[in-house]
Amino acid sequence: MFIKPHIEKSIRGSIPDCAKLKKYFKALEEQFETSDKALASTLMTKMCSMKFNVTKEVHEHIMEMRDIAAQLRLLDIEMSESFLFHFILNSLLSEYGSFKISYNSHKKMWSVNELLAMLFKRKEE
Repeated sequence: MFIKPHIEKSIRGSIPDCAKLKKYFKALEEQFETSDKALASTLMTKMCSMKFNVTKEVHEHIMEMRDIAAQLRLLDIEMSESFLFHFILNSLLSEYGSFKISYNSHKKMWSVNELLAMLFKRKEE
């Protein structure tokens, strides 16, 4: 087979010999297929360990957490907007303590979009 010598030796050894190119590509694809379960686990671990730090803006931190939640939804792992909101709020630094107290004193639940707006407003003050 013409293509085999052009594949890295370490990979070549793990792919069974195939007479037909189509079968060889199928075997190659199966060797490197990603697992949705592994990806979901990785995303959940990443999200659970995320804490806001001052190396980026707070809205970037929130958008990154929203992105991970969206990726998890695509993997059929649902997260309610309310849960995500509280998860984000809890990931903020202690310097946001008065902001958290202010939120907790309101009767109305905020959406993540409202959280972004309130934090942006706080930053401008």
